[in-house]
Amino acid sequence: MIYTCCEEKRRAAVEAHATLNGIDWLEVLDLDAPVGSPRQQTLMLRLLKPVPSGLSVDNIRIEGGERIRHITVEWIAIASESPAMPDISLVEQAFFTALPDADQLLLIRTGSSGDFSGYQLTLIKSSVSDEPLNGFDPRLSTINFTFKVECPSDFDCADKSDCSENLTNAPDINYLARDFSSIRRLVIDRLSRQMQGWRDRSPADMASTMAELIAYVGDFQHYHLDAISTEAYLHTARRRTSIRRHALLVDYHMHEGCNARTWLHLHVDEGAAFALPADIRFYTHVPSVPVRMLSGSPEERLALQAGPLVFEPMHSLTLRPEHNEFEFYTWGDASCCLPVGAVQATLRGHWPDLEVGSVLIFREMMGAQSGVVEDANPQNRHAVRLRYVNVFEGGVPLTDPLDGTPITEIHWYNGDAMPFPLCLSAQSDEAHGEVLLDNVSLAFGNNVLVDHGVSITDSPTEPVPASRLHYPSKKQGGCNDQKPQPLPVRFQPYLARAPVTYQGHSLKTYSELGVGHSEWVLFDSQASAHSVFEWRTQDALPVATLTDTTSSWHARRDLLSSRAIDNHFVLESEDDGTAHIRFGDDVHGRRPDSGTVFTAHYRIGNGPQGNVGAGSIVHLVSSEGRINSVTNFLPARGGRAPESRHEVKRHAPYAFRTQERAVTPADYSEVVERLEGVQRASSRLRWTGSWHTVFATVDRNKGLSVKEGSFDATVVEHLDRYRMAVHDVHVNDPVHVSLEIDILVCVNLDYFRSNVRQVLLDVLSSSVRSDGTLGLFHPDNFSFGQTVYLSTIYAAARSVAGVDSVQVTRFQRQSQQDLKPLADGYMDLGQLEIARLDNNPNFPEHGVLRLALHGGK
Repeated sequence: MIYTCCEEKRRAAVEAHATLNGIDWLEVLDLDAPVGSPRQQTLMLRLLKPVPSGLSVDNIRIEGGERIRHITVEWIAIASESPAMPDISLVEQAFFTALPDADQLLLIRTGSSGDFSGYQLTLIKSSVSDEPLNGFDPRLSTINFTFKVECPSDFDCADKSDCSENLTNAPDINYLARDFSSIRRLVIDRLSRQMQGWRDRSPADMASTMAELIAYVGDFQHYHLDAISTEAYLHTARRRTSIRRHALLVDYHMHEGCNARTWLHLHVDEGAAFALPADIRFYTHVPSVPVRMLSGSPEERLALQAGPLVFEPMHSLTLRPEHNEFEFYTWGDASCCLPVGAVQATLRGHWPDLEVGSVLIFREMMGAQSGVVEDANPQNRHAVRLRYVNVFEGGVPLTDPLDGTPITEIHWYNGDAMPFPLCLSAQSDEAHGEVLLDNVSLAFGNNVLVDHGVSITDSPTEPVPASRLHYPSKKQGGCNDQKPQPLPVRFQPYLARAPVTYQGHSLKTYSELGVGHSEWVLFDSQASAHSVFEWRTQDALPVATLTDTTSSWHARRDLLSSRAIDNHFVLESEDDGTAHIRFGDDVHGRRPDSGTVFTAHYRIGNGPQGNVGAGSIVHLVSSEGRINSVTNFLPARGGRAPESRHEVKRHAPYAFRTQERAVTPADYSEVVERLEGVQRASSRLRWTGSWHTVFATVDRNKGLSVKEGSFDATVVEHLDRYRMAVHDVHVNDPVHVSLEIDILVCVNLDYFRSNVRQVLLDVLSSSVRSDGTLGLFHPDNFSFGQTVYLSTIYAAARSVAGVDSVQVTRFQRQSQQDLKPLADGYMDLGQLEIARLDNNPNFPEHGVLRLALHGGK
């Protein structure tokens, strides 16, 4: 009988015997065979003791095989002796004699190699006898092997065993007994059957006490199981962590809110430039507390008792006293203003240290009609980021050629274009003396972006505990062949303070060597000042870092894209703001080693309470004495409360049902229109020879080109998660149709023709008017295939004061003689065409408007 045993002690006993010999192992020489030796035809049979002399091929029997059977033995030899066979080369002789324990190694050369099935080698007395060799153990005279050990195969080569575990009958348990009373009754009934003579039912009886103790524990455990089953479904879950994980299964990210940001102006004393201290922090207004305080001072402790909101800088900054404020230069003109949409201005003086990327805040300082500071409109404040500063021309400082006044030209990003007219100089009304007012508005430098939240460092955590439990061992062949694997400890430390700060991140897209790249950043220092407030709350990340003795661990929104070696973790918050840390599992994120001690560095302060009004931040904590005051000219914004559990339960199922893939051209258009700054999009699917290409035509706001700011790369990056795998994407500009319009206008006798002409050109322009409204032919008023009607032109022209009558005499595509649109009263455009009439003398090909005015003065 052949047994399956866990410990093979027979081999050790035979090896320790004085004379008894046996087979230790067999190796088929394959890839390691020397040059000239046939592969898989040399068997190296190692014995427990030296190979006896006098063996021949009749003492070797090889059986088995499926496709290749009857394997013949050509010759045998002891490895320590130089084989005398004619087909043995010198290289093979050197190889065999150099093998360790060569005197115990029997070489067997077969006539052919076998197949993938199993074979059996036996040492016998003779070819006509089945008895083992003299002096050999009968159990160790036979060995199973295969010729194809080194050949790759998808089949399991482990030996199968028919050993099975002893199955026991399951106990008779009433699983409906879940509360204290029913479990107590069940235990007492069981005790009555097990202890035949037991009759005492008093509470003081030991058996009754144990039954009630078991019932109490069972009742608690069943309550715990019921709570777990409640958390297993989205509509019944009560813990925020459970709801977050359920929502993530349907690709819905539950957000934890976000902190607020604002631009803070720092007024510094005269002297040399200096860097903003890295440890500086700012407080909202607290009565009876000085503006500047030292860290840890009694003044700061008094201020903290009032519970102010704390703001900290988000970037470094060089502070210069000369940048406290700037005057606008109006070139000697009076009653000037920056119109709506302005992206450039002139400053009085030379400012060579005013760098590109600096942020200036424009602020109205006094009432334009009264000249009184208290009459200044607090809404007339605007932040811009400079993209161009011109101080020199040909190496010579810029000056006004009229009087030699030094000046500096500044330009800012289009995203920071003036949203309202800003008065620079004015003349007061009659009640205030009709005096000329200069510096009605000023520009302020030394502005730093700050956000809500104070930095905290917790005391070190407890060490990561070692594993105390193990996974059940896998049984192979009826034996515990594998050692029990330790069950990792669930180590989820809590942060001491709450709520944790979440900062908004935006996706920065740029082009490098014609290839689009994207990365998550807090803000883009090379974009407009307005862009620092543009982010999705779902993309906000916690400001938290863990450090151990050797490395740092960083917070992520989830661990789905984390590798096994990444030091990442996730913060999971509850409704009360408390947050615990969840590490990876060595598959998605690294699991910390036992004994590791962490120190948490994070910030607290989150939500809409950080949306303080303008002028609320007035205190600073720093040892830097050259900063004498701080204030936020603009209100803080961006703070948002965490998403509630009820909102997730309502939104997550619908988000799951929303199609997040683009299949048809209409799908691609809808997805592109989700991007900010896109008015409309039109897509077409075309076979380009090897695959289908989606041609997305994008109509951007303000008529901007898709090439400007690498917006085409942004569109391709945005579509990548939605597009079909076999679809390529190409982004195009729309086809602009330039218009040619002639209008005959009759002016009222009480109006000047020049004034009426100026107003008509303003109403029918393609720009933003001084009152903030759009001209009739502004790019945002037209999109793909939109019909141009004569009636809208008549209505806009007749709305101008002093116009008695209007007649359109020419209405056609530019340079295309066609009377049909004028006769029909409208002009049809193609699917990808957009009407354009810029009336710009520098670009006459972009549309022409001609006005012929009669009458008037």
